[in-house]
Amino acid sequence: MTVIGITGGIGSGKSVVSRLLETYGVPVYDADRESKRLTVSSPVIRERLTALLGADIYTPDGLNRALMAGRIFRDAALLERVNAIIHPEVSKDFNCWKAGLQTAVCALESAILFESGFNRKVDETLMVYAPEEVRIGRVMARDGMSEADVRQRMNRQWPDERKKALADKIILNDERTPLIPQIEALMAELG
Repeated sequence: MTVIGITGGIGSGKSVVSRLLETYGVPVYDADRESKRLTVSSPVIRERLTALLGADIYTPDGLNRALMAGRIFRDAALLERVNAIIHPEVSKDFNCWKAGLQTAVCALESAILFESGFNRKVDETLMVYAPEEVRIGRVMARDGMSEADVRQRMNRQWPDERKKALADKIILNDERTPLIPQIEALMAELG
């Protein structure tokens, strides 16, 4: 089975590309969505996050995401420790998901594909690229965030140029270049 890793910065359109691949029959594992699910459902993650961040990190409704974000985004070392708890469980979950598939191609979507090391789980990396101003506009419209807040989030991610240098393929999602022909070309290559 060929595994495609899909990545891109916030607002690049990686989820749009993932949905397009799904229309071509490619199952896509959304690591960002699944990590959120696992932080609530995994006893291993819950136990370790509670030990690291304190009992107030979970409420009766689940993970207190605002509290956790407030703590980890001010402290890079703490963020690394949290990622060291969550990423291995996401990796195990992906392996189980993939084992249940009966397809020639599947994909792993992750905003932090390279940063997390998930790129080692894939055969080919695909970066969805959009110019910074396009990305900012998309996120502001989608999430109701200010430009300053979007830029702050973007600054916490690897720069696009670094991801582009590591990616095997680039999908341009600049609102001018059609996506469908790019996806069709990718699918043709994969056979």
